[in-house]
Amino acid sequence: MSSLRMLVRTLTVAGLTAALIAPSSVARAEPSVAELTARIEKSSTELERVVESYNKLNEEIKANKETAAALHARIGPLEEQTARSRADVGQMAVTAYKTGGLRTAQALLEPDGSASLVDRLSTIDRLTRERQDRIAGFTTSQRKLVDEKNRLDATLAREAAQARSIANTRKKIERDLARLYELRREAYGRATEAPSPRPAARSAPDAPAVAGNAGVAVRYAYGAIGKPYVWGADGPGGYDCSGLTSAAWRAAGRSLPHNTRMQWGAVSHIGRGDLRPGDLVFYSGLGHVALYVGGGQIIDAPSAGRNVLKRNMGIMPIQGYGRVR
Repeated sequence: MSSLRMLVRTLTVAGLTAALIAPSSVARAEPSVAELTARIEKSSTELERVVESYNKLNEEIKANKETAAALHARIGPLEEQTARSRADVGQMAVTAYKTGGLRTAQALLEPDGSASLVDRLSTIDRLTRERQDRIAGFTTSQRKLVDEKNRLDATLAREAAQARSIANTRKKIERDLARLYELRREAYGRATEAPSPRPAARSAPDAPAVAGNAGVAVRYAYGAIGKPYVWGADGPGGYDCSGLTSAAWRAAGRSLPHNTRMQWGAVSHIGRGDLRPGDLVFYSGLGHVALYVGGGQIIDAPSAGRNVLKRNMGIMPIQGYGRVR
């Protein structure tokens, strides 16, 4: 009996111990605010890379649209020139038919038809220099027109592919944002930071006195403090990181692409010792950029759910520094 009592007592103690340990194990499984914050920072960094790739696609589409418009503008006059040249050659073909036979006319009217290049060249040899010039002009116009149309078709095809990629990237961003906002809600009780209580037009009093265009950019950035991070946006209601720097320098009359990597390629690279207000600070991997405002401080649009703020520039490893030309 004593052995049975001992066994029952052992099992009872073990059961109580398990019951006491189980709840504390569940409690420890819940992530702390610090752990959630670390996950939020990691998700934000990954999301920012995707947003910047979206911005790059947008910049490329913008450039392709400009190229397509320029090509369209050139194609119109080329079509007119080709039509005039064709009319000239047509008239010459009529004359050639009357004086030199059908084969000559065919060679002139159908440069890409059944007549061989040898036939065409021998026909040209029989004509006057003026006629030769007209035919050469017609052939050149045709080639230019075909080349321009081919370039336009290739540009439009790139645009279409990029538009499809944009749509896919947008869907990914929206999915990533939903997860990020849920993490923020779990950690901080709300998905986004509260809007700044200070008026948005307060820029000038807080901004340091900086001369020239750099001063305009710095004052613009101060005016953006407290506005929300909005991916793909360059103001005035919200910004992402490269959107803020491009908007600040646009206010100063300088054009910067809305993409961190492209901005890195557009600025003059400088050393840390040369840094002055208005310069750009680029972070490792070129996934983030900020505007330097002096005293080791930057203004940047940090990440989804947060607002534009001024902070120490040592927020993460730095890739380099750039001055807007």
